[in-house]
Amino acid sequence: MEFATTEAHEIPLSLLLEADPSETSIEAYLSNAWCFTAQEHNQCVGACVFQPLSKTAAELCNISIKADRQAQGIGTQLLRYALKELAVRGIRQVELGTGTFGHQLAFYQRLGFRVESVVKNHFLDNYPSPIFENGIQHKDMLRLCLNL
Repeated sequence: MEFATTEAHEIPLSLLLEADPSETSIEAYLSNAWCFTAQEHNQCVGACVFQPLSKTAAELCNISIKADRQAQGIGTQLLRYALKELAVRGIRQVELGTGTFGHQLAFYQRLGFRVESVVKNHFLDNYPSPIFENGIQHKDMLRLCLNL
């Protein structure tokens, strides 16, 4: 597995849609993004996308691993790689938004992210179709933060 910095246009949209079902949202954050990928045999199997918030802060907008490669540690390795690269760029704090339950929340918490706030009705107000996980509809968003 190789990890690298890449250009946004090199990441397959289908991969980013694994984590974010809104093409409009993806297009908005790709325009000024810092992108990192996991490559295997010259094929992109994972990607994570960050937006700079300030000179010392960034937001993780998307982290996606191909469906058939999930739960193999690739996401953890990719995010750790990206966080090290961001630290080299002077980033000291990384923020993100995620659902209030599910495997994504546990994933981020295992890497040290802590809950900062709750955004009520985020998924109801910002997505045209309901988002369900394990039969439960996502409604609110948790904002998490990690100090590097």
